[in-house]
Amino acid sequence: MSAQILDGKVLSQEIRASLKERVAVLREKGIVPRLDVLVAIQDPSSLAYVRMKRKWAEAAGMEGESFEVGEHTTQEELLSKIAELNANPKVHGVLIQHPLPKHLDEHAALMALGAEKDVDGITPQSLGRLVADLPGFRCATPLGITKIIDRYEIPVEGKRAVVIGRSVILGKPMALMLLQRNATVTIAHSRTQNLPDLCREADILVAAVGRAEMVKGDWIKPGAVVIDAGYNKVEGRQGDVGDVDFESAKEVAGWITPVPGGVGPMTVASLLNNCVDAAEATLA
Repeated sequence: MSAQILDGKVLSQEIRASLKERVAVLREKGIVPRLDVLVAIQDPSSLAYVRMKRKWAEAAGMEGESFEVGEHTTQEELLSKIAELNANPKVHGVLIQHPLPKHLDEHAALMALGAEKDVDGITPQSLGRLVADLPGFRCATPLGITKIIDRYEIPVEGKRAVVIGRSVILGKPMALMLLQRNATVTIAHSRTQNLPDLCREADILVAAVGRAEMVKGDWIKPGAVVIDAGYNKVEGRQGDVGDVDFESAKEVAGWITPVPGGVGPMTVASLLNNCVDAAEATLA
């Protein structure tokens, strides 16, 4: 029997419809949720991703601008723009789209961004609040995954979870968010010994390592929840593929996210949701 599909595309549509209603209420009160983006002009993937975010934001009634960062942008100019956005009360969220050009200090940029406008939840301040169990914006991709888990009423408490990947924008915050829900969590990575055996112990397996179809069906515990957060291009094949070999995995797993149509749409929906939350907070 094939696994139940965890449909992030449909769920994201539901969230975006709700956002449109919330934004309409804010607009009646004179507040227009605004998300501004800093993006590397020479990175086609980032530009395409930002265009999609902008399209969804505008459909919900939100506004915003994109500021292109190029090879001639200085660190001083970058930090000055961030300070300007921090100080602008009409800007509710700021996204620093990774990666920035290599000559710029991205860590310094993230440190400069105020946590109250870090709707992507990736600054050291936001991540620190996650570690300390304090309120704050959570990383968009892990947040989207938890929304999928909640939507399908997947039990987490007491379950064994394995997260493959240790990035500060996905693997680490994902592990912490599962830990907050009382899962027993293991973080695995490229140097983990006996990785397939470890994965077979997982009731919940999150693949976020960035290697095309690395996780095979025989790595998966029968009936497990498999969350594929990978997006990889493979030469000679159309479209993106995940970190999980979907065809073999779906015959073993109990639930599984597809690529595309799983985690990706929920990442964008969660980012926009955080921005609307920030706009609503100005009413308090």
